[in-house]
Amino acid sequence: MSRFQGLKQTAAAKSAPATALAPEAPRGATMAKARENKKLVGGYFSPDVRRALHQLSLDEGTTIQSLLGEALDLLMRARDKHPFGER
Repeated sequence: MSRFQGLKQTAAAKSAPATALAPEAPRGATMAKARENKKLVGGYFSPDVRRALHQLSLDEGTTIQSLLGEALDLLMRARDKHPFGER
């Protein structure tokens, strides 16, 4: 089989009707309980910021998510808003 025949077969498989594929799992069926009713809040930062945050989480034996939750609570308090306390 030439590489072009392989590409044609791959393209044909991708454009096959959705009914030919296995049915999707219901939304949320594989979601962790801790993520139910939650939304992602993210941002783009330099690799140095990521590395420092990761190292801090290792040093403190916690998760990056927990550190970000703490930072958001501090920000809310600094702005006289109610902190959420989610960690």
